[in-house]
Amino acid sequence: MLRIQVLHGPNLNLLGTREQSIYGTQSLDALDSAISKLAKELSVKVDLRQSNSEGELVTWIQKARSKYDGIIINPAAYTHTSIAIRDAIAAVGLPTVEVHLSNIHQREEFRHRSHIAGVAIGQICGLGPTGYLLALRGLHDHLTTSLREKKTAAPATSRRTARGTRALRSRSIDRVQSEGSIE
Repeated sequence: MLRIQVLHGPNLNLLGTREQSIYGTQSLDALDSAISKLAKELSVKVDLRQSNSEGELVTWIQKARSKYDGIIINPAAYTHTSIAIRDAIAAVGLPTVEVHLSNIHQREEFRHRSHIAGVAIGQICGLGPTGYLLALRGLHDHLTTSLREKKTAAPATSRRTARGTRALRSRSIDRVQSEGSIE
């Protein structure tokens, strides 16, 4: 079963009451319920967390390396300021999808730059809560495709390596027989 960590950044605990014209009326609990429901349908285990603290988000990302197959993150305002979150995502090397409820490219100029986008496999913004569900589907598809490719590539690599080893061994034996030793 795939394991995906979903991280909500600062102020997302206020969803449903904060700037509803931008972020909508759905609460964080309702959003998490929708994510959990889809995860169950996809046979994915999700760990949903929210923090207003940059350091806590960085720690969760670092610990994800040994526990999860991928990350979905809405870094919220840290998108535009946090090199630490960007570096943590790069360091763990897990496929990561960046999500934003609003379209950050249609908002204030300072929100147009994402430090996270360069280390994420994708960015979804402007689709409200649906963006999280699309991120989950997309990351699920990415991970299952990657696993399938690894499974089909591994046996072929093994056979090639085995054939190459047999051929090398055969040439070495021929050389020993013709020269008397290998140097």
